[in-house]
Amino acid sequence: MNHHHALPTFCLETGVQLAQTAPWALDPVTWDSPALSVMTDLCTVKAATIAPAASLHQAEQQMIYQGVRMLFVVTDMPAFAGLITATDLRGAKPMQIVHERGLRYDELSVADVMTPLDRLEAVAFERLQGATVGDAVATLKRFGHQHLLVLETPADGTPRRVRGLVSRTQIERQLGEPIELTPIASSFSEIEQALS
Repeated sequence: MNHHHALPTFCLETGVQLAQTAPWALDPVTWDSPALSVMTDLCTVKAATIAPAASLHQAEQQMIYQGVRMLFVVTDMPAFAGLITATDLRGAKPMQIVHERGLRYDELSVADVMTPLDRLEAVAFERLQGATVGDAVATLKRFGHQHLLVLETPADGTPRRVRGLVSRTQIERQLGEPIELTPIASSFSEIEQALS
Protein backbone atom coordinates (compact mmCIF):
# COMPACT_ATOMS: atom_id res chain seq x y z
CA MET A 1 0.00 0.00 0.00
CA ASN A 2 1.42 3.39 -1.06
CA HIS A 3 1.41 6.02 1.69
CA HIS A 4 2.94 8.82 -0.43
CA HIS A 5 0.79 11.77 -1.45
CA ALA A 6 1.27 14.32 -4.20
CA LEU A 7 2.06 17.78 -2.87
CA PRO A 8 -0.37 20.61 -3.59
CA THR A 9 0.75 22.87 -6.47
CA PHE A 10 -0.26 26.30 -7.76
CA CYS A 11 0.23 28.38 -10.93
CA LEU A 12 2.87 31.08 -10.98
CA GLU A 13 1.92 34.73 -11.24
CA THR A 14 3.65 37.75 -12.70
CA GLY A 15 6.38 39.14 -10.48
CA VAL A 16 7.83 35.84 -9.23
CA GLN A 17 11.61 36.11 -8.94
CA LEU A 18 14.48 33.64 -8.70
CA ALA A 19 16.19 33.24 -5.35
CA GLN A 20 19.83 34.24 -5.52
CA THR A 21 22.73 33.49 -3.27
CA ALA A 22 23.41 36.28 -0.86
CA PRO A 23 26.53 38.25 -1.80
CA TRP A 24 29.29 36.94 0.41
CA ALA A 25 32.00 38.90 2.14
CA LEU A 26 30.63 42.33 1.30
CA ASP A 27 30.99 43.60 4.84
CA PRO A 28 33.52 46.42 5.10
CA VAL A 29 36.74 45.54 6.88
CA THR A 30 39.67 47.39 8.38
CA TRP A 31 43.33 46.48 8.43
CA ASP A 32 42.79 44.99 11.90
CA SER A 33 39.72 42.89 10.98
CA PRO A 34 40.11 39.09 11.10
CA ALA A 35 41.77 37.77 7.93
CA LEU A 36 39.06 35.12 7.65
CA SER A 37 36.61 37.92 6.81
CA VAL A 38 38.34 38.37 3.41
CA MET A 39 38.90 34.68 2.65
CA THR A 40 36.75 32.93 0.07
CA ASP A 41 35.85 29.74 1.93
CA LEU A 42 35.60 26.81 -0.49
CA CYS A 43 33.43 24.98 2.03
CA THR A 44 30.68 27.55 1.38
CA VAL A 45 31.47 28.87 -2.13
CA LYS A 46 31.94 26.48 -5.03
CA ALA A 47 35.42 26.66 -6.55
CA ALA A 48 35.61 27.91 -10.13
CA THR A 49 37.52 25.16 -11.95
CA ILE A 50 38.79 24.17 -15.38
CA ALA A 51 40.67 21.19 -16.84
CA PRO A 52 44.31 21.48 -17.96
CA ALA A 53 43.40 20.44 -21.52
CA ALA A 54 40.87 23.29 -21.95
CA SER A 55 41.74 26.05 -24.41
CA LEU A 56 42.65 29.54 -23.25
CA HIS A 57 39.44 30.78 -24.88
CA GLN A 58 37.44 28.30 -22.79
CA ALA A 59 39.24 29.48 -19.65
CA GLU A 60 38.46 33.10 -20.47
CA GLN A 61 34.79 32.29 -21.10
CA GLN A 62 34.61 30.36 -17.82
CA MET A 63 36.05 33.36 -15.94
CA ILE A 64 33.51 35.69 -17.55
CA TYR A 65 30.65 33.29 -16.88
CA GLN A 66 31.58 32.82 -13.22
CA GLY A 67 32.61 36.44 -12.63
CA VAL A 68 36.12 35.55 -11.46
CA ARG A 69 39.68 36.39 -12.51
CA MET A 70 41.19 33.05 -11.48
CA LEU A 71 40.35 29.38 -11.96
CA PHE A 72 41.55 26.32 -10.08
CA VAL A 73 42.99 23.83 -12.56
CA VAL A 74 41.85 20.32 -11.68
CA THR A 75 42.48 16.98 -13.34
CA ASP A 76 39.84 14.83 -11.68
CA MET A 77 37.94 16.63 -8.97
CA PRO A 78 39.24 17.25 -6.35
CA ALA A 79 42.80 16.69 -7.70
CA PHE A 80 44.31 20.19 -7.82
CA ALA A 81 47.02 20.87 -10.45
CA GLY A 82 47.49 24.64 -10.36
CA LEU A 83 45.94 28.04 -11.06
CA ILE A 84 45.25 30.12 -14.14
CA THR A 85 44.50 33.82 -13.91
CA ALA A 86 43.21 36.47 -16.30
CA THR A 87 46.77 37.83 -16.40
CA ASP A 88 48.05 34.40 -17.50
CA LEU A 89 45.61 34.49 -20.41
CA ARG A 90 46.48 37.94 -21.71
CA GLY A 91 49.97 38.52 -20.37
CA ALA A 92 53.33 37.94 -22.01
CA LYS A 93 53.49 34.22 -21.18
CA PRO A 94 51.12 32.96 -23.92
CA MET A 95 52.86 35.07 -26.58
CA GLN A 96 56.25 33.82 -25.44
CA ILE A 97 55.08 30.20 -25.75
CA VAL A 98 53.51 30.92 -29.16
CA HIS A 99 56.86 32.34 -30.32
CA GLU A 100 59.01 29.57 -28.80
CA ARG A 101 56.90 26.65 -30.04
CA GLY A 102 55.74 28.09 -33.36
CA LEU A 103 52.07 27.72 -32.39
CA ARG A 104 48.98 29.88 -32.72
CA TYR A 105 47.36 31.37 -29.61
CA ASP A 106 44.25 29.26 -30.13
CA GLU A 107 46.38 26.09 -30.00
CA LEU A 108 47.51 26.75 -26.42
CA SER A 109 45.87 24.99 -23.50
CA VAL A 110 45.45 25.91 -19.86
CA ALA A 111 48.30 23.50 -19.01
CA ASP A 112 50.66 25.61 -21.17
CA VAL A 113 50.25 28.83 -19.18
CA MET A 114 48.91 27.87 -15.74
CA THR A 115 50.96 28.22 -12.58
CA PRO A 116 51.69 24.67 -11.36
CA LEU A 117 51.48 23.58 -7.73
CA ASP A 118 55.22 23.77 -7.10
CA ARG A 119 55.19 27.51 -7.89
CA LEU A 120 52.25 28.44 -5.65
CA GLU A 121 52.51 29.95 -2.18
CA ALA A 122 50.06 28.99 0.55
CA VAL A 123 49.35 29.73 4.18
CA ALA A 124 47.92 27.33 6.75
CA PHE A 125 44.24 27.85 7.58
CA GLU A 126 45.13 27.60 11.27
CA ARG A 127 47.56 30.55 10.90
CA LEU A 128 45.02 32.64 9.02
CA GLN A 129 42.47 32.11 11.81
CA GLY A 130 44.58 34.27 14.15
CA ALA A 131 45.70 36.80 11.52
CA THR A 132 44.38 40.21 10.48
CA VAL A 133 43.54 41.64 7.07
CA GLY A 134 46.78 43.63 7.36
CA ASP A 135 48.72 40.37 7.86
CA ALA A 136 47.08 38.90 4.74
CA VAL A 137 47.97 42.01 2.70
CA ALA A 138 51.56 41.90 3.98
CA THR A 139 51.78 38.27 2.82
CA LEU A 140 50.44 39.13 -0.65
CA LYS A 141 52.94 42.01 -0.88
CA ARG A 142 55.83 39.80 0.25
CA PHE A 143 55.35 37.52 -2.76
CA GLY A 144 53.86 40.07 -5.17
CA HIS A 145 50.88 37.79 -5.88
CA GLN A 146 47.24 38.62 -6.51
CA HIS A 147 46.04 35.48 -4.70
CA LEU A 148 47.04 33.50 -1.65
CA LEU A 149 45.90 29.92 -1.17
CA VAL A 150 44.79 28.78 2.27
CA LEU A 151 45.50 25.11 3.04
CA GLU A 152 43.84 22.99 5.71
CA THR A 153 44.95 19.67 7.16
CA PRO A 154 41.81 17.63 7.92
CA ALA A 155 41.71 15.91 11.30
CA ASP A 156 40.88 12.53 9.72
CA GLY A 157 44.37 12.15 8.22
CA THR A 158 43.32 12.72 4.60
CA PRO A 159 45.63 14.83 2.41
CA ARG A 160 45.83 18.58 2.88
CA ARG A 161 43.29 20.50 0.86
CA VAL A 162 42.80 24.04 -0.37
CA ARG A 163 40.26 25.42 2.09
CA GLY A 164 40.13 28.93 0.72
CA LEU A 165 41.59 31.81 -1.15
CA VAL A 166 42.54 35.36 -0.25
CA SER A 167 42.54 37.72 -3.23
CA ARG A 168 43.78 41.25 -3.57
CA THR A 169 40.62 42.25 -5.44
CA GLN A 170 38.34 41.00 -2.66
CA ILE A 171 40.37 42.79 0.01
CA GLU A 172 40.32 46.03 -1.99
CA ARG A 173 36.54 45.74 -2.37
CA GLN A 174 36.03 45.27 1.35
CA LEU A 175 38.65 47.78 2.49
CA GLY A 176 37.45 50.39 0.04
CA GLU A 177 40.97 51.29 -1.00
CA PRO A 178 43.57 50.07 -3.52
CA ILE A 179 46.47 47.84 -2.52
CA GLU A 180 49.75 48.30 -4.37
CA LEU A 181 51.55 45.05 -5.19
CA THR A 182 54.87 44.77 -6.95
CA PRO A 183 55.25 41.54 -8.94
CA ILE A 184 58.29 39.62 -7.76
CA ALA A 185 60.18 37.28 -10.09
CA SER A 186 60.58 33.81 -8.62
CA SER A 187 62.94 32.31 -11.18
CA PHE A 188 65.85 33.30 -13.42
CA SER A 189 63.63 32.94 -16.49
CA GLU A 190 61.15 35.46 -15.05
CA ILE A 191 63.99 37.88 -14.26
CA GLU A 192 65.38 37.44 -17.77
CA GLN A 193 61.92 37.99 -19.29
CA ALA A 194 61.38 41.15 -17.23
CA LEU A 195 64.73 42.56 -18.39
CA SER A 196 64.18 41.84 -22.09
